[in-house]
Amino acid sequence: MPNPCFTIAVIACGIDEEYQQSILSGIHRYAAQHHVNLAHFIAFGGILANKKYDQGEYNIYELPNFSLFDGAILLTNTFPADLAEALCARIKAAGIPAVSIDKEIEGLYNIGIRNATAMEQITRHLIEKHGVKRLNFVTGPDTNSESVERFEAFKRVLDEYQIPLESERVYHGTFRGKDGRRAVESFLSCGLEFPEAIVCANDAMALSAILKLEENGIHCPNDVLVTGFDNIFAARHFAPAMTSVERPLMQSGALACEIICRKAAGEEPNSEHELNAVPIYAESCGCTVGETDDINAYKKHSFQTIENFQRDVSRQNQMSCSLVECDTFDEYLDALKPFIKHTKCEEFYLCLNDNWHMKPLQHENGYSGMMPPDDYTVKGYAKRMIMPLAYYNGDFRPGESFVSEEMLPRLRTDDGEVRNMYFVPLHFRERCLGYFVIVNSDFPMLSSMFHTWSINVSNSLENFRKLLCMDEIVQELDKLYAIDSLTGIFNRNGFKRSAQVLFDQCKAEHRTVMIMFADMDGLKGINDNYGHKEGDHAIRSIASILQECCTHGEICCRFGGDEFFIFGVDYEEESAKAMRDRINRSIDICNRNSGRPYQLGVSLGACIAVPPQESTIFQLITIADNRMYEEKKKKNPSKYLKQQPQSIE
Repeated sequence: MPNPCFTIAVIACGIDEEYQQSILSGIHRYAAQHHVNLAHFIAFGGILANKKYDQGEYNIYELPNFSLFDGAILLTNTFPADLAEALCARIKAAGIPAVSIDKEIEGLYNIGIRNATAMEQITRHLIEKHGVKRLNFVTGPDTNSESVERFEAFKRVLDEYQIPLESERVYHGTFRGKDGRRAVESFLSCGLEFPEAIVCANDAMALSAILKLEENGIHCPNDVLVTGFDNIFAARHFAPAMTSVERPLMQSGALACEIICRKAAGEEPNSEHELNAVPIYAESCGCTVGETDDINAYKKHSFQTIENFQRDVSRQNQMSCSLVECDTFDEYLDALKPFIKHTKCEEFYLCLNDNWHMKPLQHENGYSGMMPPDDYTVKGYAKRMIMPLAYYNGDFRPGESFVSEEMLPRLRTDDGEVRNMYFVPLHFRERCLGYFVIVNSDFPMLSSMFHTWSINVSNSLENFRKLLCMDEIVQELDKLYAIDSLTGIFNRNGFKRSAQVLFDQCKAEHRTVMIMFADMDGLKGINDNYGHKEGDHAIRSIASILQECCTHGEICCRFGGDEFFIFGVDYEEESAKAMRDRINRSIDICNRNSGRPYQLGVSLGACIAVPPQESTIFQLITIADNRMYEEKKKKNPSKYLKQQPQSIE
């Protein structure tokens, strides 16, 4: 028996289908009996006919770090072949045992089901028992080995009885129910005589085909015979009951888990296993059968299914409304918590890329801009994940950040409890946001709304991400409005907005204000002799000095060009002189250490007054400007530039 930390990765797509659920039920039963943990990596690809959405779903298969697992089980026929190949390569590199169900893959243990024999038996039954000569076929995906195997078996029997098969009598589907309806539409419009029997590669397509036939006044089995494959619950309890094929899906799941456990125990199981499928002849092909299930049990099951569906739909609607009303991310997380509890899970983890909300980029000049639109995660996950919400031991709490290769900090626990974990992708189209992990809950398997639930979380996260981006854009626009892009200090707009409140308070309270006007000396000479790039450097240097000298809450602003001013409150002549001295000392230090072939300098003028009630900031600025000009006239500009220009390295 494996130890309590023994964990198997299960890779599957579309667990809302009975085929997958039957196999997983077999895996779960064996795992529970033998104390094995399961980590499911689940996608819902190929459903919405949207390639970008599928890309976002299938990205979850990039997450498993197979070196952290003791084995892997692949429901290989549920996802595209190229993904299966990539997964198998990574599994082999990790050196762990793995089982492929329903598709043979070299180097893996393989469990197959004899589809061909059962399909041949059903086709012969239609021809020999019911005398049909015109047969149409609805396939699954052309790249799916099961679909190909069933179609080839069908064609072999037709060849055996020398029954022609025109191409128009074949509809190539995807194993989805909608294909049955589309197949009937194709058969009705193709121009050939309508078939006597329609053979479908699975039950979902067969059931949909019968409903579409009845919409067109064609009844099964009186007007046309229809058969399916898989003998799912809906097919067994349909009217007419479906002729189908019973496949040992639960057995194949349990066997896959058993193979991994036996390998871990030091045994060497057979590499190939093939199970038998059995035809079930029922009403849809014209055969009469007795009731195989208790009608009362069926009624109870149907009522429970409808009640659960209505409850889940109502909760989905509540969830949508609650999540879109949040203004902050903390509110969003709080709104999500009750809906997590509705899943009756024992644990839940929200894991997001650390760049899921597109943090701004910092540029050399200090300007913070948004990431370009194509700079987001599409394949795989960010190197580091954040966990803003974790639920375990009955409590919600923020989780720690972790490297994505770790997948989940609590992948293994010491409590000895068996855990069924479901890793589910969070994305918007192809944009990867992260994933969530739900542990020990029946919700993923039993609710038809689980996929919708995950879409709801993804879409609400994307909406919130856009809100965060809009906030950042507003902040950037505000900076453009209020911050000088060259120096990073206030521009005239920012100065007026920030200083006006203080100015009005001082007027009301009869307190003094100070406006100090600063004008650079010799900027034109720097531009003419050393270029405007060096002139910009000189402007930034002066701005930095002025800002650093504002040590008591003063507001510093670049008025324009080489002009600056400083606004302060509760100033006297002595404190203004101290400000002037700090500025001049800082400029002297800068000149001694800069290594530049020119000297920085400023002319300063200050106005200190209790502002009259009718006065404005800019009236005081005018007074300070005039005083600065008087000082500038006393200076010799040539002292701030060396006589001979020198090159700058």
